Amino acid sequence: MQIYLAVTPAEAQEAARFRCSLAHVAYCIGADSTLLRQNLLLQTRGGLLSVTDRDAPFIASPEQLAAAALRECGRRGYGGVLLDFEQPPAPDRLAFAQALAKRLAPRPLYVPEGYASVPGAVSLVCTALSGGSFVQYLQETAAARGGPGTLALDVQRLRMDFPLPARSGEGSPLSQQEFQALLDWESPAVFFSQDLCARYFTYTREGEAHFVLFDDAETLQQKLRAGSAMGFSAAFLMYPEVRDLLPRLFPSGRRT
Repeated sequence: MQIYLAVTPAEAQEAARFRCSLAHVAYCIGADSTLLRQNLLLQTRGGLLSVTDRDAPFIASPEQLAAAALRECGRRGYGGVLLDFEQPPAPDRLAFAQALAKRLAPRPLYVPEGYASVPGAVSLVCTALSGGSFVQYLQETAAARGGPGTLALDVQRLRMDFPLPARSGEGSPLSQQEFQALLDWESPAVFFSQDLCARYFTYTREGEAHFVLFDDAETLQQKLRAGSAMGFSAAFLMYPEVRDLLPRLFPSGRRT
């Protein structure tokens, strides 16, 4: 399984110390179906082109935009494209993804879950599970979407606080600072959930019980191993989310 760190141009040099491929979060969609590049070093080569649709206009010419992405892949030696699309699928976005997947082949196009219907694309599966069984979830998702070879892991670091009883299954995300402050204040006993492949602890504040679910280097490694064993093609980690864990995630992969 190929592991990618998603990095901005400012993060690329620091992230290159680790022996992971890079997905360059440096591209966006401009007016008139143009592909815009943001502050990327001239010498950048290899990895993936990552393009966002944040604040993007309507894509009037999906074929033109797909051709521009293909040319950039050729210039930079990119091995594929990651669509970091945040908005729900719209006809113009879907048309672009379809055109790009066709032009890129056999190089991969990685897409969000909502774009899983795009022929030839590899869709992402989020690992931040808060209920059920992680392995069973991967197995069921693979069965529903055509097999693990058509899927990649979107490795999102869990840090969630759930008031109990958590009937909705939804918690409040914790920043690293909030999480660390909670750990320091409560000094809780921490346990490991085999089903969720995550760590957890409980605490009580103002008479209300809370359940905190979180990832560390070991749980993320286990999730990566599970995906790899099932045949998932790739995994993506956002560099800012895991920067502090990388020496433990990839202890033999640090460049000297």
